[in-house]
Amino acid sequence: MKRARRFALLGSLCSLLWAQQFKFNLDHLAGKAADVVDISLNGPMLQLAARFLDSKDPDEATVKKLLNGLEGIYVKSFEFKNTGAWTPADLDAVRNQLKTPEWMKMVGYTSTEDGETAEIYIHMDDKKINGVAVLVTAPKELTVVNIAGAVDLDSLSSFGGHWGIPKVVPPPHKK
Repeated sequence: MKRARRFALLGSLCSLLWAQQFKFNLDHLAGKAADVVDISLNGPMLQLAARFLDSKDPDEATVKKLLNGLEGIYVKSFEFKNTGAWTPADLDAVRNQLKTPEWMKMVGYTSTEDGETAEIYIHMDDKKINGVAVLVTAPKELTVVNIAGAVDLDSLSSFGGHWGIPKVVPPPHKK
């Protein structure tokens, strides 16, 4: 599950890029779950949080810059005591929304050994990334992340090497 969580974290950070462009109603799983995480932060809430960050601190300034481009962060995560509490059909409505031409699957990971999967999708509009969706599953876990808004990829890459996020060097800008 560590590898899938890394994909989820990476996808979440990559996804600091867009408004809720797809709907996911997984509330019917809450009653079956031992633990539920439900995060819904819209643009005004993110802007309020950004006001408390110190622009003079380099790390906080980077986070503040990222938050200023966001329209929302939405996360649903469930941990179950038993396998079979959720089924792949529970994600069908989400995946169907990600099959439109605007969405592109960027990363897919499947482990037959432990039944884990991770998928990262990006939403493109006029050659710009406007959103990211992350789906992570394990036999007893299910997580969907949707982050909406625009973000500066160079700023995002500055998180590499910190907080367990691998350092990724962005390609040079083409002239």
